[in-house]
Amino acid sequence: MPPSDSQPDWVIARRRAIGDHIRAARLHANLSQERLAELAGMDRQAVNRIEQGHASPKIDTLIRIAAALDTPLANLVR
Repeated sequence: MPPSDSQPDWVIARRRAIGDHIRAARLHANLSQERLAELAGMDRQAVNRIEQGHASPKIDTLIRIAAALDTPLANLVR
């Protein structure tokens, strides 16, 4: 589900920061977006939208991404 465009700037900035943390963890794990998507049970486009800050993932999706990256969820949303 796409985020509302009426979000305050600080929410959008925070969403982008979380996407940056996911991207950094993915690159550290030497995974492509496609491989992360496979491991997390999602499609590559969804991973891309989350990393770019264009999508607001549900907590269940963040939990699956953290598990696929073998990292605590807190590391992705710090």
